[in-house]
Formats: sequence, structure tokens, C-alpha cells
Amino acid sequence: QVQLMESGGGTVQAGGSLRLSCEVSGDTYRANCMAWIRQVSGMEREGVAVIYRGAGHTYYADSVKGRFSISEDSAKNTVYLEMNSLKPEDTAMYYCAAKYRCAGVGYGDNWYANMDYWGKGTLVTISS
Repeated sequence: QVQLMESGGGTVQAGGSLRLSCEVSGDTYRANCMAWIRQVSGMEREGVAVIYRGAGHTYYADSVKGRFSISEDSAKNTVYLEMNSLKPEDTAMYYCAAKYRCAGVGYGDNWYANMDYWGKGTLVTISS
């Protein structure tokens, strides 16, 4: 099993920055692809960013391109989401997710529905 623990959420003003962290524990070898997925209560989830661990391949949703950056520290088994130029519409619960087999991760509609492991989320609130 893989355990994912998110941290770093909070409330910031529009234009500000936050860095989310996702610590991976347990069978870390099963977390080959990591993703950040966000959801506003009552709305559809949105796949925000993906990183293929080791290879470094990344994917970003159009809504965050140029503002968000996903990265990893393999020594710490931690994946980060650096969020800059934050907007009120970025307000959401942000979930970290992992998948053993990376095929299709970050591509197509609702790719995030097939992630194997999920964290409990961290809340990000952007005030205008």
C-alpha cells in the first residue's frame, strides 16, 4: 500500500504563492506517477499537474500552465506543487494521488479517475 500525506494549504491573497507538499510512504515503488488534483465542493475534479517520477515528464492543465510547477525530491519521497500568481478560482481542495502504471496519466478526459492511491487533501483558499 501507498500512503500520501498532503500539507501546505492555507489562505493567501490573489497574486500570492503557496507550495503544497505530498509525502509518500509505504510501498513507494508503487507511486511511479504522481498527480495533484483539485476539487471545489459540488463540482467536477480537475487534474492539475502530473509528474512521472524518475523520468521527470510533467503535464499541466491549461488553467495552471505558466503558474504552477510540479517537482519531486526523490530522497525525501516528496512531491511538490509550487503555485504562483494565485487566483480566486484556484480555491479548492487539493489532493495528491499516485499510480503504479503511468500509461494514460495526464492524458484524455478524467484520467485522474484511474489513480490508485489518494491523500486526504489540503485546502487552498485564495481571497480577492
